[in-house]
Amino acid sequence: MIELNREQQLRLLGLARRTIENVLDGKGLPEADMVDEFGDSIFAERCGAFVTLHADGALRGCIGYIKGIKTIPETIIDMANASAFKDPRFPPLRKQEYGVIDIEISIMSPIEEVRDVSEIEVGRDGLIISAGYRTGLLLPQVATEYGWDRKTFLEHTCYKAGLPGDAWRAKGTKIEKFSAQVFGEKETGH
Repeated sequence: MIELNREQQLRLLGLARRTIENVLDGKGLPEADMVDEFGDSIFAERCGAFVTLHADGALRGCIGYIKGIKTIPETIIDMANASAFKDPRFPPLRKQEYGVIDIEISIMSPIEEVRDVSEIEVGRDGLIISAGYRTGLLLPQVATEYGWDRKTFLEHTCYKAGLPGDAWRAKGTKIEKFSAQVFGEKETGH
């Protein structure tokens, strides 16, 4: 799994915030090839990542790539833009909300299939549950934030997929897990 140091985390959080600000100001997306700022070799890696927005403590947007499609800075630009303006659960972010949002980034590890649910560790693992054309994903921090145990986490991931809560027990349901390095403006003080 990729491990970013605090300074690298702060640069990515700054990039996410700058992306949202640029779009609100009509400037378009920042250039992802900012060589000086993102020249560290780790930024060339391709991994899944999510950008989550909260406004006054409530979820305001959360979208990500589950697999490494682009470099980390390119992914953060895409997902900050998508979380702020394209999450179908919320209207596009407005300028007056910009000052109250806080940004959190989750850099994902590779996805592994779960063969036995006892392998799932609440707080460490995020889950992906799929059956047929339905798929639900919950990040590792969700279970911790709500105080869920393993069974409740599995049930809520099923609900996210639009499945019954006990669908994780059904034959043909695929359960996958991943871990994530999670950091946000609240924790870093920025």
